[in-house]
Amino acid sequence: MKKKHFSIDCRSFFVILTVLFSGYANAQQTYVIDNKNHFWDKVQFGGGLGLGIGSGYTDISVMPSAIYNVNEIVSFGVGLQFGYLSSKNYYESYVYGGSLITLVNPIPEVQLSAELEQVRVDTRYEANINRPAFSDSYWNTALYLGAGYRTGNVTIGARYDVLYDPDKSLYGSGFMPFVRVYF
Repeated sequence: MKKKHFSIDCRSFFVILTVLFSGYANAQQTYVIDNKNHFWDKVQFGGGLGLGIGSGYTDISVMPSAIYNVNEIVSFGVGLQFGYLSSKNYYESYVYGGSLITLVNPIPEVQLSAELEQVRVDTRYEANINRPAFSDSYWNTALYLGAGYRTGNVTIGARYDVLYDPDKSLYGSGFMPFVRVYF
């Protein structure tokens, strides 16, 4: 009878060990080495194009930009700006420079932005009865703070240049609406 009791204990012991080791084997994790660089998966390109043509007036601008999405809330980026502006028999101006961009989306529909822009402005004024021809070249710095409504890749909003100076700024107003698109 003792022999029968011993074999029942061995079987119970074997079942317990089997359960323990099978649980251990199922708990093992498989590690996959991912050598793929995910940087470009988080980059989006966009920018703006502008064209204004009127009676003796021309305004052409190209403003490409790229952002890196750190996560769903924060993005950082850079932008370039090239522009040509002319008014017949008055002046011709070239604008070129760059910007640093920060975008924050506290909720998916709202986008807050800060953009530090540094552009070079080269303008040539034609002579007229009241003044001789002359040229003017200077650097213009702007710090835009803005907010907009975002849906998908498009944001519509407004921004304000907190460094706006009516005597030195490139634009006629510190406030400007925008449409921002990134793909």
